[in-house]
Amino acid sequence: MSAATSTIAPAAFLSRSSSLLASAAAVRLRSSRRYFRVLPIRASSPSEPPFEVCVKASVTVPNRLGDCPFSQRVLLTLEEKRLSYDVKLVDLGNKPEWFLQISPEGKVPLIKLDEKWIADSDIITKSLEEKYPVPSLETPPEKASAGSKIFSTFIGLLKSKDPNDGTEQALLDELTLFNEYLKDNGPFVNGDSISAADLSLGPKLYHMEISVGHYKNWSVPESLTYVRNYMKSIFSMDSFVKTRALPADVIAGWRPKVIC
Repeated sequence: MSAATSTIAPAAFLSRSSSLLASAAAVRLRSSRRYFRVLPIRASSPSEPPFEVCVKASVTVPNRLGDCPFSQRVLLTLEEKRLSYDVKLVDLGNKPEWFLQISPEGKVPLIKLDEKWIADSDIITKSLEEKYPVPSLETPPEKASAGSKIFSTFIGLLKSKDPNDGTEQALLDELTLFNEYLKDNGPFVNGDSISAADLSLGPKLYHMEISVGHYKNWSVPESLTYVRNYMKSIFSMDSFVKTRALPADVIAGWRPKVIC
């Protein structure tokens, strides 16, 4: 140990430690404000067993989440509500018998809630909101449709074989409308707080960015700054990073739409 280290006075050490702690606290505070949300306390009782959730498995890497945006929506809802869950990865190309017994139509996502298997991301997320209302993710009805047509128009562009058929302009129109909405109401659909609408739209925009960029060499114009900032904020959330699909899976998942 050097002489300089061994002769630091206790008061000086405490002063320096306090300064470091204050700086760390300030960084954490700035980080939480950047996303306009505070991570909520886990809403379910510690004694409750984790939810069983069936989702699509990756087709590119073993034991990884697949590319279903509706499955990610459900996982995001569980994450943001701090509800524990166990993921059951399902190979949709070779559906196991146990899965078909609980989901005769062979669709994901699927969740076991109150001893019943429930399908459809709309129904699942609404059921979770009703059963676990804190923290609330409810989107006011008058705001819930913001950006809702982007998904169908991006699929139209992805499937298009004619560059002059208007599908690119249709997507640009919807993104422009959403940009104006965020300019007046953002940074998220429900203002400063994340809501169910964001957890539904975010995965779809993620798929749009990757698939249209890959197959059409197209991206959201830089002029749509509010949409681009929205996507950046959503995609960088801890819950989103944890539940997102690999880009290779997104590309593989949309390939049939492009080549059909």
